Amino acid sequence: MSEPSDSPPADPDLDLLRQARAGDLAAFEKLVGRFQGRVYGLAYRMLGESHDAEDVTQQTFLSLVEHLKDFRGESAVAAWVLRIAANHALKLLRKRRGLPTVPLTDPGDPDEGYAEVPHPEVIAPWRDDPGELAERHEARELIDRALAGLDDKYRTVFVLRDIEGFSVKETADLLGLSEANVKVRLLRARLALREKLTRVFGDEAARVFPDHRHP
Repeated sequence: MSEPSDSPPADPDLDLLRQARAGDLAAFEKLVGRFQGRVYGLAYRMLGESHDAEDVTQQTFLSLVEHLKDFRGESAVAAWVLRIAANHALKLLRKRRGLPTVPLTDPGDPDEGYAEVPHPEVIAPWRDDPGELAERHEARELIDRALAGLDDKYRTVFVLRDIEGFSVKETADLLGLSEANVKVRLLRARLALREKLTRVFGDEAARVFPDHRHP
C-alpha cells in the first residue's frame, strides 16, 4: 500500500494554460470561461462600477494573451490571473485619484497604527450564520453595497485579502504598502463592514451600544 503524498494537488488550470500557450484557441476560451466571473467580481468590488469592471475584465484577458509565455508556475494559474486583474483595477483607481503611478497611499506616510482604529458603535450577535447569509442573493447585494461604501484604500485591501485570498505579503506588494499597513487597513475594513452589516443582520433584542450610545 503506497504512502499518501504530501505534495500539493496539481493545478487543474495548468494544462489549459500550457495548451493555450501552444496556440490552442479552444483551451484559451476555456480559461476565459473559468475566470471571467471571478475577474469581473474582483474588479467590480474594487471599483464599484460595472462599466469599469467590464473594461478591467477585457484588459485582463488581453494581457493574458500577451503574457501567456511569462507564466513561471510560481503560483496557481488562478492567482496569476487575478493578480493581473487587480493590477488593472488599481491602475483605474489611481487614475481616478489623479495618481497614475502612485500606490493608494501618500509617499512617506507612516504606518497606520492600531490606536487610530475606531471602536464599533453597534454590537449585536447576528440572527443567522454569516456563511448562510452570504449564500443568499439579497444578502450578497447588501454585502456588496456595504463594501462599495468603504474608502478605496480599505475596500481594496479587503477584496484582495479576504475575498480573493491573497496573502498579506502579496497584498502589500500589489498595493505598494508595508505589511503592517495592510493589516491595519484590513482590520479597519472588517470593523466597518461588520458594523454596517450588524445594523441589518444583528439581533435587535441583543444590541449593545458602547459608551451608552443610543440609535
